[in-house]
Amino acid sequence: MTEPQQPGSPGSDKSFPPSQDLWSQSAAPSGPRSAAQEPGWERATLEKLAFAALNEQRSARRWKIFFRFAWLLLIAALVFGAMRQASTGASKSTPHTAVVDVKGEIASGAEASAEFVVAAMRSAFEDEGSQAVVLLINSPGGSPVQAGIINDEIVRLKAKYNKPVYAVVEETCASAAYYIAAAADEIFVDKASIVGSIGVLMDGFGFTGIMDKLGVERRLLTAGENKGFLDPFSPQTEKQREYAQAMLNQIHQQFIAVVKAGRGDRLKTTPETFSGLFWTGQQAVEMGLADKLGNLDFVAREVVKAEEIIDYTRRDNVAERLAKRFGAAMGIGAAKALTSAGPQLR
Repeated sequence: MTEPQQPGSPGSDKSFPPSQDLWSQSAAPSGPRSAAQEPGWERATLEKLAFAALNEQRSARRWKIFFRFAWLLLIAALVFGAMRQASTGASKSTPHTAVVDVKGEIASGAEASAEFVVAAMRSAFEDEGSQAVVLLINSPGGSPVQAGIINDEIVRLKAKYNKPVYAVVEETCASAAYYIAAAADEIFVDKASIVGSIGVLMDGFGFTGIMDKLGVERRLLTAGENKGFLDPFSPQTEKQREYAQAMLNQIHQQFIAVVKAGRGDRLKTTPETFSGLFWTGQQAVEMGLADKLGNLDFVAREVVKAEEIIDYTRRDNVAERLAKRFGAAMGIGAAKALTSAGPQLR
C-alpha cells in the first residue's frame, strides 16, 4: 500500500517549494499594499496635519493684519476730519463773511445746540479776516434755554469784537429761532419765509379717561404732592394747571423782552405780535420783525462787502455720527422723551 506523500518530501508536488509556509502565503494580501501599510505613513500624516495647521495660522494672521490696517485707516480718517474741522476758516488774513448755520431743532445734543452754535460763533468772531458774522437760520424753534444762551452770547461777542451780526432766514425762523435772530443787527428774509411765532407751549397727553373705560388703575407713588403732575396717566388739578400756566407766562415775557430789546424802534407792535402767530417774510418786514429781503450771497456782497463766504458751523465728526447711529441715539431719544414735557419755543 502506498503511503501519502508528505509535503516537502522528495516525491511531493513541485508547486510548493519546500521552504514556503502555506498559512503565511494565504494571509498575504493579493493586491497592492494600503497607504497605512506603506513605510513612513505616520510621518506623512503628521506632516500633512502640520502643514494644515500652519496654513490656518497664516490665514488667521492675514485677517488680523487686515483688520488692524482697517482700524488704522478709520483712525486716520477721524484724525484728518478733526484736523480739517479745526482748521475751518481757511486763511485768516483774507477778508471774508463768516457763516454759522442754525438749522433744525434748537436743543441740547442737536447740531443747533448752544454748545455747537456758540463754539462756531466764537471761532468766527476771533478770526481776524471775518468782516461780519451771518447766522443762516432755518429752524422751527426748540428750547428757550438753548436759544437764550445763544442770544446772550451774540450780545457779548458783538460788544467784545465790535463786529456786526446779521441773521439770514431761509425757509423758517420761528419761536426759539427768532429768539436767536432778535439779537442780530439786521434780519434778512425771503418774501415767502415763515417768521415769528413768539410764544411758548408745553404739550403732552392725558389718558385718564381711557384708563377708566378699560378699568386700569394707575398706581403712582410720589414724595411731594405735585411731583407727578405732568404724568399723563394721572389727573391734573386746577392748581397744577395754573402753576404750569404761570411758568409759561413768565418765559413768554422773557421772550417778549428779548425781542423788544433786539428790534427796538423798528418793531411795530400790534395785539397779535406776541400772540404766537407767524407771518411771511414780506409781512415780517412790514411789521418790523425783519429788516429787508435778501439771501446769504446778497448780504455778503452788498452789506458786508466781502463776497468770500467761509462756513464756521460746528458739525458732528465721523466718530460722533457713528456713536449716535450705533447706540447713543437710543439714549438721546430716551432723554428727549423724558424732557419733551418741558416748555418749548416752537
